Amino acid sequence: MQKPKYLASATAGVSVLLAGGMAVTAFAVPGGSPQHGAPARYEAGAGAADVKSGPAAASAASRDVNPVASKAQVLALTADWKGARFPDGRPKVSDDLLKRMKVVSIEQAWGYLKGEGYANQFAGGWQMIHENRTIIGRALTAQYMPSNPGLEKRMTDAGHAAGNDGQMNTWPIEKLQKGDVYVADGFGKVQDGTLIGGNLGSTIHKRTGNGVVFDGTLRDLEELEDIKGFNAFVRGWHPSYIQNVMLTGVNRVTRIGEAVVLPGDIVIAKREGVVFVPAHLAEGLIEDAEVSLLRDMFTKERLADGTYTSGQLDKGWDEVEQKIKDDFLGWLKENKDKLPVPADRVQEIIDASD
Repeated sequence: MQKPKYLASATAGVSVLLAGGMAVTAFAVPGGSPQHGAPARYEAGAGAADVKSGPAAASAASRDVNPVASKAQVLALTADWKGARFPDGRPKVSDDLLKRMKVVSIEQAWGYLKGEGYANQFAGGWQMIHENRTIIGRALTAQYMPSNPGLEKRMTDAGHAAGNDGQMNTWPIEKLQKGDVYVADGFGKVQDGTLIGGNLGSTIHKRTGNGVVFDGTLRDLEELEDIKGFNAFVRGWHPSYIQNVMLTGVNRVTRIGEAVVLPGDIVIAKREGVVFVPAHLAEGLIEDAEVSLLRDMFTKERLADGTYTSGQLDKGWDEVEQKIKDDFLGWLKENKDKLPVPADRVQEIIDASD
């Protein structure tokens, strides 16, 4: 028997990637209409051929709308990183490298990353609680959007089913580790977009010893100012509380201003702005910055004591005279234990130059 035309036709699928990384594919049957009994059908995931039902399908659908990324999804997003990881899959750049990152300036980070082909890692235009307090740490990312009641309920239910308790805006906070920076895209909302206040700020600092970077706003500024060691880079302050906002992603790729942020990226937040360093480039950036710092220190000292003129030193290092390079190596050996770079790293620089 010949199949009806509307069943014989190939289905057309359109995939929509929701913010937060969840794919929903809409399949429409050409020629379908209510009298044919062939309405459009929607399924989680791309390329699904049939509508499935039952407990297994319900569980799979729930996973698809869970805002919190699975470990497998985090591994896929951060595949360039080959080192240690947290249980949630995020790259775990070592505490030693985080400590050494303090010598890196915003300009050095931006220039190094641009040279590596990463031109979208800087975001500026911030308001800070403390202008002179730097934030350095590993990013835990979150993305918020204007509320859609139906989708928000499905996401909330899926998150609860996966073990995330309470309100959505607390889920990222409960996953923070020591040394993390909570990085959130609050789509710049000011009134009713305050992602945290004094209580959550205290919790964040207790868990991380660090601060936050929010493309959004905060409340309770006076309370947050009193948290020793805490800082925030935000778009502003407002006395309202958060409402009509839903969490759409945790540990997923996130946009902050003009920058792209992945879970586990290293955050360098200073007065000039914020740079997000891909985890796999962190060590190379630090080593490059340490050499630059030592050369700058040497140059200033030799200019101050009149050993060389600015004309001799104000040029690319490859262009300076060999006697100056030899003098620099001698200066490193003489001051190895007095410099703001670990002595074993200074020795590496000496060995590489001999």
